[in-house]
Amino acid sequence: MSVHTTHTGHDHAHGEGCGHVAVPHNDHTDYLHDGHLHRAHDGHYDECEPTAHTAHDHHDHVHGEGCGHAAIPHGDHVDYIHDGHRHAQHDGHYDEH
Repeated sequence: MSVHTTHTGHDHAHGEGCGHVAVPHNDHTDYLHDGHLHRAHDGHYDECEPTAHTAHDHHDHVHGEGCGHAAIPHGDHVDYIHDGHRHAQHDGHYDEH
């Protein structure tokens, strides 16, 4: 995460059984909440959203219904959990999220 953006006014504690989708992300777990992703950090929650357009090169798998990967609604699109990170379809390729 290149930008540290605190999610203010967050009074819900995320964790196992909290009711939000847990998404593995690098060395931590994000939680999908209100259409965006949060991560616990030093006693508060940060927004954990991509800040750059990073294409996933050499992706030969097409994500969609029944592809075998978890579908995660994210804003105006759907991400797919693949090899421990999120992919989002974009202009004929997949972006890393």
